[in-house]
Amino acid sequence: MKLFFSIIIPVYNRPQEIDELLKSLTKQDFSDSFVVLIIEDGSDNKSDLIVEKYNNQLNVKYFFKENSGAGASRNFGMQKATGNYFIILDSDVIVPTHYLSEVKKALKTNFTDAFGGPDAAHKSFTPLQKAINYAMTSVLTTGGIRGKKQAVGKFQPRSFNMGMSKVAFDKTQGFSKMKNGEDIDLTFRLWKNGFDTQLLEKAFVYHKRRTSIKQFFKQTYGFGTARPFLNKKYPETTKLTYWFPSLFIIGLDIGIILAIFGYNKILYCYGFYFVLIFVDSLFQNKNIYVAFLSIVTTLMQFLGYGLGFLESNFYPKKNN
Repeated sequence: MKLFFSIIIPVYNRPQEIDELLKSLTKQDFSDSFVVLIIEDGSDNKSDLIVEKYNNQLNVKYFFKENSGAGASRNFGMQKATGNYFIILDSDVIVPTHYLSEVKKALKTNFTDAFGGPDAAHKSFTPLQKAINYAMTSVLTTGGIRGKKQAVGKFQPRSFNMGMSKVAFDKTQGFSKMKNGEDIDLTFRLWKNGFDTQLLEKAFVYHKRRTSIKQFFKQTYGFGTARPFLNKKYPETTKLTYWFPSLFIIGLDIGIILAIFGYNKILYCYGFYFVLIFVDSLFQNKNIYVAFLSIVTTLMQFLGYGLGFLESNFYPKKNN
């Protein structure tokens, strides 16, 4: 099967990010042709002039539509695309020069109708962005489920860096209307329809993520609220490990209360864990400030996800 890639990028009020992403796509060491579709999701701060700059360097198409969310925008892009394999990227990523070559090489070696790739922190990222990347990708925080091949079983692609064949899109109709967890929902529907997924470990992107602690908390809170909804929709996918962030926060609260009455052993355990986070992040990032911030972002990740998970379990609301 000859692969022709259509790259789908939804964007909402982030023209600077689109500029950086398109610039990185011009530097690909990739000889095949590909097309880029920018889907402007009802933005006030539009990216049309930025996209126009790249008309002579890329086969890029720009579409403006009413605001309907990232999932619907990705579906819109795949409906408009001419390729037979779609690559979906978030607007806040930068792709390394080898990205498309690695995707093609991996799919030629072991074709699957969907794939996901990991993310990494670029050297130009701020200390907070590097710390958020650590919290989201470390084996000590997420078990490496977002991109460590030795730590995963059946891989669940994430929408910031994933691909899907046109055949799979036509069968599943792409992303649902869920505001959070829509990529996991799509993965489960792909599996139900007999499509395989895989992790392409070398097809990573530099993912800038959120730029403040508050935004990161809000994002992880949304992830937490989505999981119970997915557990009910796909009960066969439920795992006890999804409770871990909530239990982590409850345990920390109990430890603080007991410490008031002179029992400190629980807090000592938490302290040891955060020391491990600091040392591991320091080893990976070679920066004391990033290592310290990694403790903060790890705590915010557990707090956000854990609280969202508990609320959605005990006070369920319609997802969307």
